[in-house]
Amino acid sequence: MPRKSTRLTFAVLSTGAGVFSMLQSLIAPALPTVQHALHTSQSTATWVMTAYLLSASVFTPILGRVGDLIGRKRTLVAVLVTVLAGCLLAALAPNIGVLIVARVVQGVGGALFPLSFGIIRDEFAPAQVPGSISNLSAVIAAGGGVGMVAAGPIVSALDYRWLFWIPVGIVAAAALISLRYVPESPNRGEGSVSWLGAVLLSGWLVALLLPLSKAGGWGWGSARVVGLFAVAVALFALWLVIEARSRTPLIDLRIMRLPAVWTTNLAALLFGAGMYAIWSFLPGFVQTPSSAGYGFGASVTASGLLMLPMLVAMFVSGVLSGRLEPRVGAKALLTTGAALGALALGFLALWHDEPWQVAFVSGVFGLGIGLAFASMANLIVASVLAAQTGAATGMNANIRTIGGSIGAAVTGVLVTGRLQPSGLPYDSGYTHGFTLLALLCLAAALAALLVPARRAARPTTPAAHETPTAAPTPVR
Repeated sequence: MPRKSTRLTFAVLSTGAGVFSMLQSLIAPALPTVQHALHTSQSTATWVMTAYLLSASVFTPILGRVGDLIGRKRTLVAVLVTVLAGCLLAALAPNIGVLIVARVVQGVGGALFPLSFGIIRDEFAPAQVPGSISNLSAVIAAGGGVGMVAAGPIVSALDYRWLFWIPVGIVAAAALISLRYVPESPNRGEGSVSWLGAVLLSGWLVALLLPLSKAGGWGWGSARVVGLFAVAVALFALWLVIEARSRTPLIDLRIMRLPAVWTTNLAALLFGAGMYAIWSFLPGFVQTPSSAGYGFGASVTASGLLMLPMLVAMFVSGVLSGRLEPRVGAKALLTTGAALGALALGFLALWHDEPWQVAFVSGVFGLGIGLAFASMANLIVASVLAAQTGAATGMNANIRTIGGSIGAAVTGVLVTGRLQPSGLPYDSGYTHGFTLLALLCLAAALAALLVPARRAARPTTPAAHETPTAAPTPVR
């Protein structure tokens, strides 16, 4: 039952998670500006995004597990302070190397997602949990949209460094309020962090995501890409063995085998591929000069405004999903969200000659994102024990990110595989890319149909050292 103001707790959690989500996309439209200001190459500047992605992928499940063990409030405050340090370092970075290091530090904030979901489950009344998770998911989804929309005006009116100065103040306030007002979690896991599992998890994630993000420049058949993929497979297999034998695994593989969990994670992988790829490529499409035979020659600010319907729709549908979930069930919302994403991208593949068409697609896709984000979190939280919430939701967020890396890499090959004499992609490259993303979202909708309609029992029998603290609620 709630012990302190749940409204204040929710406001703090929303602020932290929303700022981290915003940092994911805020810098992307400004990369050319960063490249010019710091006198670096385009390939080096892309590491500003790559380093952030790799760091978040590594730290999200690890710190989610740490929060389950030592307390989610304590871990939340530490993560917020770390993000604050990363933003401050980025704002002051004198060169591209320091900025990349700062982005690695900021990536620790990926743990804010599982920690926030766990705190909501611990502190809110059971009847409030699904709606609160849906609302927080809406804030997380909208945060990415805010980053894309706000980047242009901030850079134009101030400087790209203000993309980091502004979050400094917000995160500092969130950390202070969290320290004072957010209650510590009563539910704890037992044991310790499996550091060998953490090292292996970090190893195979980096070995997988690095070639996916760099394959366009290195070449898919290059020795570096093939070798890293081989290393990823080997480390992943070793990680599975170690985790299966550990008494205190980083990721309890019994949880990952639960029907409601693995089907939701599969949908997350496929939907993440479509979502992150469209975030990466749609701004570039609308900024392409019309002399290429497509595109609108839009500025960074104008391209952000075309994404504004997505931002509004994400927030509205995410909030509404909390009210719809008790009536129609999280499974139906996830299926609908993924189907809306497929519909939007299918429309974009066929019609993208006018700005209103892009704005329409942006809005429809935003509806899908809001529904899907909220329902994924609710499905995972309702399927695991309270002490496992952080690790389980952290892995779900991680799988979505991995899907995004795969989708962006494959779409990049389709878009840039054949270039015009001017160096710009052909329209057909974007058409093929949008078609692929539509098919991935459709596959996510089909995967969502596999989610069990109802659970009759607990997800797994707790190990001898675990004490169930809260029975999962049925998944509809």
